[in-house]
Amino acid sequence: MAKKKEEIKATPDGELSGEALVKAAEAESLEATKTEKKKKIQEKLEKLKEKVEGGVDTEALKEEIKAKKKADMLVPLDDYVKTGIYLGTRVVTPDMKPFVYRRRADGLAIFNTDLIDEKLKEGIAYLSKFAPEDVILVCRRQSAWNVAKKFSELTGIRVFTKKYPAGILTNTNLENFFEHELTIITDHWLEKNALKDTLDVKKKVLMICGTNNFAHGVDQIIIGNNKSPKSIGLIYYLLAKGYCKNRGIEADIPELDWWTSGEEDSEDY
Repeated sequence: MAKKKEEIKATPDGELSGEALVKAAEAESLEATKTEKKKKIQEKLEKLKEKVEGGVDTEALKEEIKAKKKADMLVPLDDYVKTGIYLGTRVVTPDMKPFVYRRRADGLAIFNTDLIDEKLKEGIAYLSKFAPEDVILVCRRQSAWNVAKKFSELTGIRVFTKKYPAGILTNTNLENFFEHELTIITDHWLEKNALKDTLDVKKKVLMICGTNNFAHGVDQIIIGNNKSPKSIGLIYYLLAKGYCKNRGIEADIPELDWWTSGEEDSEDY
């Protein structure tokens, strides 16, 4: 009767047999496979190295990518810088942390300008889905009332500046009650009542967020400095320009310099 594998030991001449032989044979095959894989990986690395060293200038490629990004921006990078749209505050909420590039020596957080541009493009596309009569803009920051009024004139979107009338979105018994689909919030700390009412009636929100803003319940955000009139003017300018273009609205839109002049309007509207 044949002996079982586990009972077979080394033969008198020292050769392996039984389980030891099986394990040794398997180990050899596995080792050969590993060696073959390593060899193939090494060959690929060598070929890749040749391609890189053979003419691809990585620094030039980086500069080319940067140049393309700048060319695709809604406005030149200098305009973003001049208006201070990239400036945040010393407070950074968890919602805004992913968009912060760094902190300055004075503690102010700095937004990533590439992300500012990206979110503005998304904001324009989102806003363009709604008809003017279905949108309201709320801006209680006095230094931006003038540009908010101009935005309204150009787009046909209703604007609330000095005071947001309580209940106009929620109380059907009010004479000035109306229904809408989207609220644009400039700074939720100043316009928290309008934001609450919009969320209570389950309508959409497009919000401009500084580093100290939260975005809970918001459907689309635009990141940027929402404290400075120049920065807000730039944002309204781009929104108005993009919205009118996408909706086919003919409008005589002032040049960017008008929007970023920082002039206040004391007119009651």
